[in-house]
Order: sequence, then structure tokens, then C-alpha cells
Amino acid sequence: MRRLPDGLVNRIAAGEVVERPASAAKELIENALDAGATRVDVVMRDGGRTAITVTDNGMGMSREELEVAVERHATSKLKGEDLTHITSLGFRGEALPSIGAVSRMTITTRAASAGPEESAWSLSVEGGRVSPPEPAALGQGTRIEVRDLFYATPARLKFLKAPRTEYSHAVDVIERLAMAHPHVAFSLGDGSRTTIRLNEAEGDLFQARLVRLGAVMGRDFEDNALPIEAEREGIRLSGYAGLPTINKRTTSHQFLFVNGRPVRDKLLYGAVRGAYMDFISHDRHPLLALFLDVPPEVVDVNVHPAKTEVRFREPGLVRGLIVGALKHALVAAGHRASTTVANATLGALGRSVENQMPQTSYAWQPQNRSGGYGTTVSRGMAEAGMAYQAPIGQPPADQGGGGMWQGEAPQARAEAPTPESAALEAHPLGAARAQLHENYIVAQTSEGMVIVDQHAAHERLVYERMKKALEADGIKRQMLLIPEVVDLDEASVERLAARAEEFAELGLVLEPFGGGAVVVREVPALMGEADVAGLVRDLAEELTEFGEAMALKDKLAHICGTIACHGSVRSGRRLTVEEMNALLREMEVTPHSGQCNHGRPTYVALGLNDIEKLFGRR
Repeated sequence: MRRLPDGLVNRIAAGEVVERPASAAKELIENALDAGATRVDVVMRDGGRTAITVTDNGMGMSREELEVAVERHATSKLKGEDLTHITSLGFRGEALPSIGAVSRMTITTRAASAGPEESAWSLSVEGGRVSPPEPAALGQGTRIEVRDLFYATPARLKFLKAPRTEYSHAVDVIERLAMAHPHVAFSLGDGSRTTIRLNEAEGDLFQARLVRLGAVMGRDFEDNALPIEAEREGIRLSGYAGLPTINKRTTSHQFLFVNGRPVRDKLLYGAVRGAYMDFISHDRHPLLALFLDVPPEVVDVNVHPAKTEVRFREPGLVRGLIVGALKHALVAAGHRASTTVANATLGALGRSVENQMPQTSYAWQPQNRSGGYGTTVSRGMAEAGMAYQAPIGQPPADQGGGGMWQGEAPQARAEAPTPESAALEAHPLGAARAQLHENYIVAQTSEGMVIVDQHAAHERLVYERMKKALEADGIKRQMLLIPEVVDLDEASVERLAARAEEFAELGLVLEPFGGGAVVVREVPALMGEADVAGLVRDLAEELTEFGEAMALKDKLAHICGTIACHGSVRSGRRLTVEEMNALLREMEVTPHSGQCNHGRPTYVALGLNDIEKLFGRR
């Protein structure tokens, strides 16, 4: 039995704290933020393997503080010995000695309290060996340079990924810290180019966060983010959550911060999935950034060496707060859909117009500096354009009323404007003007036009009705005049029979019928005429996929969604103008009607200005 040397102890600690170059950068940036810095600049060469330099304008250190800072378990951030009231990002005193034990590190610092004639001080640590401080030149703040990271631990060095991969991890670390501290400017470069340059956001904290989130997560998120504010039993939640129609395939754009500390917590992902369960497909994930302000004594930030995980004293309270706040924001959004839907539509239309233009007589060109579109139009093309712009029903003079003007446009049913429909244009979704391909409703608004997917929209409306009925006095059922027998495999029959009581709550009464079939005797009254056999088979497939893992409430939600899909207005059904307008009015007063139960948009709104741009009028 023997005591390990201090150098070896520090290298072991470094293996826990400094997993890769991005980990070292994170520790150094957190020190800068704790020092009150308003600007942090980071340079990482060769992915951080060759050199990491972090420069800040914080309070700096005196010579005496500098000498103590590189000693193990020395910190100025922990007052007393109470680990339950931690208000800083760092507190263990492990970062600097651990990094210095596996690299060649130089710290240059000048305290804010230093007089004009006092110099800065510089200290070097190489493989755990500390050199005496020396006078240096530096303004207020601290600059730390870490060279040859892991040279003292060759085994760890071998496990580093390619420089580009290591650099991408550093980008993720800095972006997360930047989201949590919008009033601090950040930059990251590799010595030759700057990858991140975030200026200090102005305004109050709530508005500054939105600006910073837009800079990191993209303008689409900033334009389609819902404000989140809630408080319960001393725990305050704030931040922004994206509309369901703006989503990703992974959870990479979901961020949780606890007291300014970016953390990765399964609690967040579970709470978000629960809140968005009714609005988005199970294989898609919303975008959001949530900030929890928690009394230090109810959260443990000391459960992971890298401080990336936390433990709440009452996790159920935190989960309920997140789910409730998100659902409240989604309800307040009403029928709103994300602007990305319209932008994607305009982009697709623009590409379609460009691809269909005759290459010999008309050249579609980008918008010029004066705001117009450059074109080369032949005389014949110009005359053809005039013919296309003639009023519908009035033939060009040289055609005598024949040609393209005869008959009605295929697959379209148009309604002439009336005084009543003109008044409807003031509504958000406007007045119905036509039905295309027996599935898409075209409505005119005072500011443009709206295209509605009638099946997706009615699916959401039926689903919301079912939820209300379920919460009230149950869903009304209607008995089938002739019970329908659905053939299935025996395993599916057993799964459906085991959930028969749950289905009955939703208005669907079924029972086993022989060895490989079920008989359906009653269906929800909201369904009307529907494909009962298709509904039962879909329910059997869902039970096969989710099995026993789903909670009862989650099962009922999925079943409601499946029933709503089968009970909604199907594609291919012709609607009268009264039916179309009734659908639009119901959408406007129904929460979440901007997306169907699978997270797809139910309508696309195009502004008149955007439409005119497509045709070169602006």
C-alpha cells in the first residue's frame, strides 16, 4: 500500500475532468464567466490538440492568487464548506491543476484592482511542474494558453478524434454557454478563420436570450419561437419553444440550463416529449431552449465530474412545471403555424417557375440591385404573357373565344366572390374560393392567400373534439347496424382484447371473434362513415410497436389520434363553399389546428408581397 504522487493524482483527475480539448475549453470559459468577463475569445489550433487559448476581460488575479490557483482543490468561488449553496459554474478547484498536469499551460493575468504601474503576472505549468510567476504585459483580465494537450498521457491522446471532430465539439460547448449568457460576447477561431462571432446582446435578459438563440439556432427559430414563463414553488422557468411545425429528426436542438449552467438531462427530453405528444410525430423533435432558475439547495450540481448532469430534489415538480408551461404556450399559439412552411412553399414555387421557363426566349435571373428581376423577353413571349393576363372568361381577340378558355380548369372548383365572402377575408384564414384536387382548399385573405389540407385540418379538429369529450363525460358511441369482422393474426387479436376497456372509453367497442379476428360493434359517433377495418389494423400495429412501455394516458392519446385520422374528411371528397368556410372558422378557434396530429402543417399562408415577388412584380 502506498500513496500516489501528486502529479499522478492530478493526471487521474484530468482524465475525469478533461475528456477532450472541448472539455478543457469549457472549464476555462466557465472560469472567465465566473470572473465577470463580458468578452471571451477562444482560439483552438489543430482541434485543440496543438493549442487552446482563452482570453477574457474579467477581474483577473493578483500574483498571490495566481500561485494558489494552480494548486489542487484551491478555489475562490466556494464560500465556507457548504456544498448546498453553489452559485458559480466552477467550485472544485480542479480545472487548472488538472489541465496543467497533462499539458504545457501558461497563465497570464492582471487584476482589476492593480494600479497603473503594476504589471501583469505570468505562470507556467508543464506536466504538473509549476514555475515561479514572472512579470508580463497584459491589460485587465486573463489569458490562458494550453499547448500539447495530453502529451503527458499518450493513451488519452490516441483516443482523440480528427481535428475537425474535436473542433465541432468545442463549437457545441461554446454555443451552449453563449445561450446561457447572452450579455457576454464570444468568439471562436482556429487561428486562420473565425467560426463563431457573437456580439453582446442588448436589452433585458428575456429579449437578449431570444436574440442570442436566433444567432445560434437560426433565424427560423427566432421567428417561430413561443415565449415560456412559469413559476412554481420557488422554481422559475423561462425560455423559448418552437412551434410544432418546425422540428428536427434528433434532440440536438433541445437545450436545458439550470442556474446558467448548460446540462444534459433525460428529464428534459421526457418532459418535452410529453408536452408535444399531441402535436408532433414520435420520430420528430421540437426546437427549444429552457432556463431553470432553482434555489441552490434543491439541486445537486456535483453528481458528475464534468458538471453536465444535475439531480433535482423533486424531479416530478420540475417535470410538471416544464410540461405545463409548454402546453400553455402551445395552446396560446392557437392555429398558428411556423413561417418555415410558407418559406419552403415559396422556395419550391420559385424553383418550379425557374425550371419551367423556356430557356430560348425567357431567362429567369436573380433579383437585381434595383429590386427588380432581370429578364430577356421576346416579342412572341410578351404577347403570350398578355394573353395569359387577360381576364378569365374573356378570350384574346385573335382566338375568337376558343382554345384554352373553353371549359373549366380540371380538378378545380372555384367560387365567385360575394359580399358575404368578402367580409370573411378579414378572418385569419380568409374566405374559401376554390377546392383543388378535391383535397386542398384555397382561401383569400386581406393580406394574401391560404392553402389548407382539408384532411390534415379536419383530423386535428376531430382529435381536439375527442379529447374534450373524453375529459368531460366520455365519447358518445354509435352502434353499427351490421357489426364488422376484421381478420387479424392471433397475437394482434390478443393485444386488442387486452385493451378492450381502454378502447371502450374512446367509443370503440370490439371483442375477439374466433381465433384470428375481432368484431367491432360500436364506433365513436364523431367518426361518421369511416374505414373501420383500417382503423382496427392501425391500432393493432401501434400496440405492436409501443407494447407495454406506454402509460395509459399516452396509449389513449395515440388511440385518439388514430381514430381522428380515420374519422376526418378524407382526401378526394368534394366540399361546398359553406363546408369549406365552416372548416376554416373552426380551425381559427381550435387550439393547435396549425398542425395535424403528426406534426405536419395543416395550411400554408402566403402574403401578397411574396406572391408578387414570384412573378417579378416586386
